[in-house]
Amino acid sequence: MSVLFEDIAVLSRGVAAERRFVAVDGDRIVYVGGERPIGEFTRVYDGREKLLMPGFYNAHAHSPMTLMRGYGENMALTDWLTKRIFPFEDKLTGEDVYRGTLLAMAESVRYGIVSSTDMYFFCEDMIRAIDDIGAKANVGRAVVSGQGDERIEDLACFREAKDVYERYHGAAGGRIRVDMSLHAEYTSTPTVVRQLAEYTAKTGTRMHVHVSETKSEHEGCMERHGGLTPTAYLNDLGIFDTETTAAHCVWVDERDMDILAEKGVTVASCPVSNLKLASGVCDIPALLGRGINVAIGTDSVASNNNLNMVEEMKFFALLNKERKGDPTCVTTRETVDAATVTGAESQGRDDCGRIEAGCRADLIVLDLSEPHLHPVHDLYNNLVYAASGSDVTITMIDGKVVYDDGTWPTIDIERVKAEADLATRRILGALHD
Repeated sequence: MSVLFEDIAVLSRGVAAERRFVAVDGDRIVYVGGERPIGEFTRVYDGREKLLMPGFYNAHAHSPMTLMRGYGENMALTDWLTKRIFPFEDKLTGEDVYRGTLLAMAESVRYGIVSSTDMYFFCEDMIRAIDDIGAKANVGRAVVSGQGDERIEDLACFREAKDVYERYHGAAGGRIRVDMSLHAEYTSTPTVVRQLAEYTAKTGTRMHVHVSETKSEHEGCMERHGGLTPTAYLNDLGIFDTETTAAHCVWVDERDMDILAEKGVTVASCPVSNLKLASGVCDIPALLGRGINVAIGTDSVASNNNLNMVEEMKFFALLNKERKGDPTCVTTRETVDAATVTGAESQGRDDCGRIEAGCRADLIVLDLSEPHLHPVHDLYNNLVYAASGSDVTITMIDGKVVYDDGTWPTIDIERVKAEADLATRRILGALHD
């Protein structure tokens, strides 16, 4: 299929331009310019009062947890996990995970998210849902271990992670990638951490891990491991010896930041989730100042409660301004890059996240005609501070439209919602028996 976006505003890699023409052929962008290209197109899209930009890359998610949206509110993290989340998750089946993931993907593409870095279990069912809608994802089975010195091969979670990697890495034309995922320092043993790091380095895949999300996690690690922070501990055991996305990093100190910079780790900041769970505020200006790549994640909708990346960008840009008393410390261009090209690069998708000829056609269109987006002094400023996720009208992934102005061409959205509700009711019924 070939598509021409004509006479449309374009925003990419720090530059905004008006009245451009962008042509897509198959899964690639083939032309970007100021003149209409010669040729016939399957679809010509009138871009007047519209904005074309790269899709969003959600750098940290637990997609199946859509089934827990609103289930645990106004609770401290430990109570939230032990009294609500863990008991609910204990009742999940693979089919539940499929339904929850498909609902998350429908919400994601509606808000312009084209790809997610996801950590959970029943990964085969997650991949089935992601493929069904036509989205992209880096999926990782979270590896956890007890308090003993068990070998990693003895863990069912690792065997699942390895099996998923061997069967699905690079599937669906490269839309599906499989990462290794260590859940966190506090849910693993040094033996398992070291062995997972060795396996990840051997396979050459990527790593996804929670790091210093809460003060108690950060300080507890130091007590358990002779003063080592989670960053220092994981680094000593080799976790950062491969390309890594470290989620949260709210409580990292200056020495941690030096390690993250040296190892080329991408930090996935999740501002809304961190606020809701009272975890704290990630020091984005300090990370950027050290040259650390920072992307944006939503975390799960159980702790957010949506996948609205435009909303997430606004919190990302604002929080440190108040915290540091400096309105200049995070710019709108840094924010949009974090949500697009940096997120794509964190997933190893180097031909994504930009509007350039030869790049993958992972594109979104926003409607600029609404009153809240007028006047336009700067498109970046309007996008971060004035826009809404509901302004997204088209989401295209590898040249295929998966959300189109209120419709989802690849799925039956009413069935998706109904089956997710059904799965939730079944689990709640089992919990209350």
